[in-house]
Amino acid sequence: MAAKKVAKVGVKKEKGYLYFVDKQGDVSCAKMARGDKKGGSAKKVAKVGVKRQEGYLYFIDKQGDISCAKMVRGGTKKKSSKKKAPKRK
Repeated sequence: MAAKKVAKVGVKKEKGYLYFVDKQGDVSCAKMARGDKKGGSAKKVAKVGVKRQEGYLYFIDKQGDISCAKMVRGGTKKKSSKKKAPKRK
């Protein structure tokens, strides 16, 4: 999977938060749910306005920038398991 950098943002990631590219193409974060504690609602971290292309997955990379990679669809089909008839005595 070769990821391509789309926009340089440089977001500093904080532990316990999930960072993602929202529907508007901006960087948002939400507090992750842990055990009994509920997660938080999303808040915008940086306004970027990336135009999304169909068939690509957009994510925040280790440097805090927006990157994208082509989505893998399909794969191998599972073998159908045929049930064997019980043996007769």
